[in-house]
This record gives sequence, C-alpha cells and structure tokens, in this order.
Amino acid sequence: MNIRQSELDTGAAHTLPQTRVNGIFIGTMALSLLGVWLSVFAPIQVLLAQQMELIAPLGKEAALGMVMGLGSAVALLAQPLIGAMSDRTTLRLGRRHPWNLAGIVLGALALVMLGQQTSLPGVLLWWGVVQLGTSAVLCSVTAAVPDRVPLQQRATVSAWNGVTLSMAVVIGAMLTTVFTSGIASGYLLVAVGFVLFSTPFILATRDQSITKASLPPFSFSGLLKSFWISPKKHPDFAWAWSTRFLVGLSSATGTMFFLYFLRDGLQYEKLFPGERAEDGLLILVLIYTTAVVLSAFVSAIISDRTGRRRIIVVLAGLVMGCASLLLAFWQSWPLAMLSSAVLGLGYGAYVAVDQALISQVLPSSSDHAKDLGVINIAIVGPQILAPIICALLITQLGGYHALYAFSGLVGILGGLLVFKIKSVP
Repeated sequence: MNIRQSELDTGAAHTLPQTRVNGIFIGTMALSLLGVWLSVFAPIQVLLAQQMELIAPLGKEAALGMVMGLGSAVALLAQPLIGAMSDRTTLRLGRRHPWNLAGIVLGALALVMLGQQTSLPGVLLWWGVVQLGTSAVLCSVTAAVPDRVPLQQRATVSAWNGVTLSMAVVIGAMLTTVFTSGIASGYLLVAVGFVLFSTPFILATRDQSITKASLPPFSFSGLLKSFWISPKKHPDFAWAWSTRFLVGLSSATGTMFFLYFLRDGLQYEKLFPGERAEDGLLILVLIYTTAVVLSAFVSAIISDRTGRRRIIVVLAGLVMGCASLLLAFWQSWPLAMLSSAVLGLGYGAYVAVDQALISQVLPSSSDHAKDLGVINIAIVGPQILAPIICALLITQLGGYHALYAFSGLVGILGGLLVFKIKSVP
C-alpha cells in the first residue's frame, strides 16, 4: 500500500490525517464491515425469528425481544470498553488489528454454536457472544476512519462503509432463505461469510502502533470517568449522539418486526398463495438496497466536494421519517414497496454523511475508538428499547399503524436536531 511511514508512527495517532487512503484500504474496510453486518442482521432479520418460532411459538415476539435486548446490552457495554482498550494497545501488530482478529475468531465460533441451540437460554448466551465478537471488529474498523482518512475523503469512505449494511441485509436474506435448508446451515454460512469478508482488512493494511511511553498512566477510575463526555464542554458531540440515537430508534422500531408485519399485518402469504413472508421480505430488501446504494454515493460526492454535512443529514432524517409514516396510514403491499424505496433513499444519504459528520466532532484526537464506542451506544441503545416499544405499540396502542407512526415521527425529530450542531457546515 502507498502509506507514508509517518502515518504509522506514534505521533500519527494524535494528528489529523492528510494523506488520502487508496482503493485497497477503502475496499477491504468496506468488506470487513460487510462481514460484521452480515453476522448481525442475517440472524436479526430471519434466523433468530425462525428460532423463536420453534422455541416459543406462542410468545415469539416477547422471546425475540428478549434475545435482541440482551444482545444489544452486551454490545452497549462492549463497544466503549473495547474501544478504550484498543486506544491503549501497544502490540507490534498495532492497536486496532489485534482486537479485530480476536473479534473475528470469537464471533465466527459463536455463530456456529448459535445454530445448534434449541432452548432460549442457549440462544441468549451465544447471541451475546456474537455481539461481543462483532463489537470488537466494529470498534477496530470504524476507528480507522478518524485515524487514517483525511476530511476530504470521509463522506466517500463512509458511503462505502454505509452501503455494506444494506448489502449485508440482501446477502443475509439470500443465504438464509435461498441457499440453506435449515437454521443451523444458515448460521454456518453466515459464520463463513464473516471470516471471508472481515479478514482481508487485517491482511492488506498496516495498523498504527503506539508506545507505552506515549500513553498517560492507567487507572480504572480514570477509565470509567473517560466514558462521560460532558455535553457542556462538547455540545456538538452531544447533539450528534442525540440525533444518531433518535434516527437509530426510528430505524430499529421500523424494521425489527418487519417479517412479522408481512406475515401477520399484511398477511402476505394470503395475498400471494404459495409464497412465504420471507420471499416478500427479500423483495423489499432488494428495493431498499438499490435505493441506498444510489443515494449514498451521490450524497457522498456532493458532501465531500462542498464540505456540507448537516443539511444532507437533516434531509435524510426527514425522508426516512416520511417512509415510516407511509406505512402508518396506508398498509398495503404496493405501499410497502414504495416505503422501502423512500427509506432506502433517506438511509443511503444518512449513512454516507452522518459518519463523516461524527468523525469531525470527536472530543479527543487520541481516543478515537473509545469516543466512537460512546457514539455507538446511540446505535445499540435503540436496539434495547425497540423490542419493548414495538411490543407495547403492537399489542396495546394501535398495532402496526401506531408502530410506524412512532418510527416516522422519531426519525423526523432526529433529522431536525442536526441543526443544533454548529462546528460542522
């Protein structure tokens, strides 16, 4: 790779990157995140839902919510902690790659074990371990953006990284509905994909290394205190966290029970005899992903060329909110397809630019992984709250109409709060 040695020494961890990263760096980073999201969303979209139908057929929604909530709680604790340890790692392999490699091995083994479970405690245990492994990889890879990518490339890199989530949903849906004959084989294929996609970034890129002498003295109390980032001292970071939390809550509540929405709400299998709800989900995912890819790269080019971040993220949040509101008022198969396309357009713009915006409001130049771990709580937190909110809205407060109204309004609010961020144009 064309990397200056100055980028790999101790001081590089504390300075703003200036040298543009090349295609190998961008491509393998995107592949690594594709592996992470495949490992997370293939189970969430299909495999875990299928397992809960077998394990707890009369309470599948509550059981699935319990599994999702526990996994999200593990990720919520793991990401900032692993990030903080990564920031202090002084191994020759670097400070990010060792955690990346450990996460790949742990996550892949846990996925295989998850496919063998026939009880709720077993699923809870191994899904938690999957979340631990994928959190280690996610922390390591996302920290490479502020570590190594200059400002004028960040939206483009974020676009490549962002579309991997949607691609993972498509690949995961195909693996679990077309190319497998059962739950165990589905998890095995996902585990293989995780290893194949995530390993090249470690092999093809050199990681930054730091020395022990460059680090402040360690104390456990100091570590705990570092996780609190004062909104008064760092208001833009606080607003960025809040907007990501609200948009994440909108996305989680709008998509978490989508398979059940197709089956029980739209009664897809009655609308199209001979087809499964999973087939309809795959169609919607393909529509959504096409819109995400188109929107992400167009938005990234505009953002990097103009330097504008906020207005694009605001518009993205508004579009995503409107997509959910469509299903709040009109529930039909054609509207579900239209909503998927609109949601994809909004989400593509959001993931392309939001990560670039966040990378510019991080409080510390030496603790990127820890700070991003704190930011990522705004992604994980909604995954914990969403099952509770979804179950309440569906069973007590109006069904799927109420669910999608809530999702839409929260997404719009999240988009509007981006105007509160002042240090980024």
